[in-house]
Amino acid sequence: MIIRRYLVKQVVSTSLVVIALLTLIMMGGRLIKYFGVAAQGRLDASILFSIVGYRLPEFLTLILPLGFFIGLMLVFGRLYVDHEMAVLNGSGVSRHQLARLLIPMTLVYMVCQSVLMLWMTPWGLREFEKLTTTQAVRTGFDLVRPREFISSGPYTIYAGSLSEDRKNLKDIFFYQRATKEDKPDVMILAKEATRVEMANDTANVVDLVQGRRYEIYPGQPKYTQAEFQSYRLRLENDKDVKFESSDVGALPTSKLLDKSNDPVIRSELGWRLFGPFTIIVALMMSVALSEVNPRQGRYYRLIPSIFIFASLIVLMIAIKTRISRGELDIWAYPAALLVYAIAAALFSRKQKLGPKIKKQIKRVKL
Repeated sequence: MIIRRYLVKQVVSTSLVVIALLTLIMMGGRLIKYFGVAAQGRLDASILFSIVGYRLPEFLTLILPLGFFIGLMLVFGRLYVDHEMAVLNGSGVSRHQLARLLIPMTLVYMVCQSVLMLWMTPWGLREFEKLTTTQAVRTGFDLVRPREFISSGPYTIYAGSLSEDRKNLKDIFFYQRATKEDKPDVMILAKEATRVEMANDTANVVDLVQGRRYEIYPGQPKYTQAEFQSYRLRLENDKDVKFESSDVGALPTSKLLDKSNDPVIRSELGWRLFGPFTIIVALMMSVALSEVNPRQGRYYRLIPSIFIFASLIVLMIAIKTRISRGELDIWAYPAALLVYAIAAALFSRKQKLGPKIKKQIKRVKL
């Protein structure tokens, strides 16, 4: 149908521009933050764009519904301002019929949102966590700066001085926290250190000279001490370690289904299952809120409408927090969506319901 192709083309092009702009704004701020961390020497600058790429699906889960809604508002508003809606209505095509023509496109956006929330976002968070954790371990000595304590994963490193090629260090302090409760923490003091580059080995290897090695048992009044003339320290990059996230946002959806009795798990599971339905609510609300007088302009209701739709997303996030605390159940998600959908449906029919309600009020008064 010609009208459908015209509307789909307008909505898709407009919404994609809005989504791209919002993504640029949000990710730009995040990138500036990571550049600051890299400038402080706590992050390798070569992985900045990889980190941003892994975090992109997480931001798109919030940007996509809002961008789609703004795109619909702009297109419908232009139809009213340019009198195209009047022509369509005169031809027997109402705005509700136009909304029905956009249902297939809306379902495509909904599928994209589902893919982002169910698979892409958890995968991105896991890869982000793996990258930052591996980076912290692998670049422990790469981050060293003279006369500063640098924390990298379980390690804390200090060097009194550092050569220009970063291979020779002096006055070394090294502290490694134990990964298990029954294992001791390790502290090493050395006069000098030389980094050793080994072929086909990505681990950090350092030869320490004239120092002491301590094994400390936290909470216990005992330690062991050993002096050495030469000691080779090796920090593995743990590239083969499988990282399990403690953040439920990074857990695969299949694991959430297996542990659905936990309130925190239920809050995340409900967010992923019911979040995509905000796309359908966006279509309903845009039909209800986009009607403007040509003299008012297409942007007359845009800002208030954005706040109204954004309140739905904020409410969903608030519900997620309440469910994680055990104050609400997972069915609060569809209840909130249903309230906004009913309000949008009633508001879109105000022209028909208004006169009927006035007549009923007059009858009651008589």
